[in-house]
Amino acid sequence: MRFAFLLSFALLLPALAHARAWNGVEPGVTAKEEVLKRFGPPSKTLSFEGHQVLAYNGTSAIKGTAEAQFRVDPATGLVERIDVFPGPVVDRETVESSYGPPCPAAGPPAAGNCFQKKLTEDFRTYYLYPRLGMAVFFDEEGDKVKSFVFQSVKSTHTP
Repeated sequence: MRFAFLLSFALLLPALAHARAWNGVEPGVTAKEEVLKRFGPPSKTLSFEGHQVLAYNGTSAIKGTAEAQFRVDPATGLVERIDVFPGPVVDRETVESSYGPPCPAAGPPAAGNCFQKKLTEDFRTYYLYPRLGMAVFFDEEGDKVKSFVFQSVKSTHTP
């Protein structure tokens, strides 16, 4: 399941305080009710580690996606994470031109958004955009986007 692939990302974001909004939904800010109002009933509702996950796929897929998942914090009712699996093919060049280039290896941090190139436990490449609270996971070949993850991590919360 896609959760296993993305679980390693959840463990890598302890320093992020906020995440970039996606389609008007901002992790840590937007309530579950707003997601339902904006996108309607999900295709399915799942439970993952005590969190409710609203999944939109198939005929309920959100425009431009094959699937989108909104993980809801049970204590607050707020979306804490969004996993987006793009419908159209998105390549590395598009990601870099849209969100920012690699961060400098040395010297002062970049003024704008930049990514740190990382590897998952199963050696798949992903770009971590710390200032955006976003990660971009690539397919096995490392050239096409498999998923985008937007996550808000509270300083006292361990995913």
